[in-house]
Amino acid sequence: MTQHFKTIGLIGKANHNATKGTVVSLYKFLCELGYKPIVEENVSNYINDKTMQTADLVSLGQQCDLVIVVGGDGNMLGTARVLSRYDVAVIGVNRGNLGFLTDLDPENFDQALTNVLNGEYTTEMRYLLDVSINRHEVTKANNSAMNEVVLHADKVAHMIEFEAFIDGSFVFHQRSDGLIVSTPTGSTAYSLSGGGPIVHPNLNAMTLVPMFPHSLTSRPLVVDADSELKIVVSKSNDALLQISCDSHVRLSVMPGDEIVIKKHHQGLRLIHPSEYDYYDVLRKKLHWGRQNY
Repeated sequence: MTQHFKTIGLIGKANHNATKGTVVSLYKFLCELGYKPIVEENVSNYINDKTMQTADLVSLGQQCDLVIVVGGDGNMLGTARVLSRYDVAVIGVNRGNLGFLTDLDPENFDQALTNVLNGEYTTEMRYLLDVSINRHEVTKANNSAMNEVVLHADKVAHMIEFEAFIDGSFVFHQRSDGLIVSTPTGSTAYSLSGGGPIVHPNLNAMTLVPMFPHSLTSRPLVVDADSELKIVVSKSNDALLQISCDSHVRLSVMPGDEIVIKKHHQGLRLIHPSEYDYYDVLRKKLHWGRQNY
């Protein structure tokens, strides 16, 4: 068999029994096909093979041309923030709940993965968001997100005040529990729970979803993803504020800070089996009805 991918990495959720079994099965499967997978250090103890190669996540991005992620969407998001720096293809095996980003069935991945390794797959570039927090014109913190960047108070149901600008133009002044800024990938995540629209991943769009706004006229807004969004936090805020990136990374925000959010210059090369259908995924994951004729 001609190897379409030369070097394959394996990543999984550490200390998770279901993931352990799948990582071991994948490793054996790939070895039988003639590959020598590189296993991420945190899950290398799953496999009993003294000849096994291991590496950290950054090294996997540098060495591999395909990385298989075993876990849920949370694992994929954490992986994406690192691997998006490198030109590496990524595919997921679902060991989570919803699994919008992880296509392969952990109990029946053989044929689908074989087809992918033979070059039968489709590719999507999923963009990430860059966020920076500026105080007195000095950048105090920055990070990235694949799903969403959220401005919120550290207290539940606490109103905050801020203004939003897009490409220098004033958009709105708002008092709310916060603001969700989402990519199309994140439109089926926290943004959806907040009443935001589902955005097809092929669209170059960014959504702004107010969180419990103190106004009946505040509505989700969809803008060009190449826009620069600036959020100016009011100096009158009396709560400790935070920026959350994919619910994983948290950055502190002070009253008067300026938050700049824009599209990351690199994206994640996410691949799917050739039979992948985004609308079929939506029907299954969101339990949309289907008429039988």
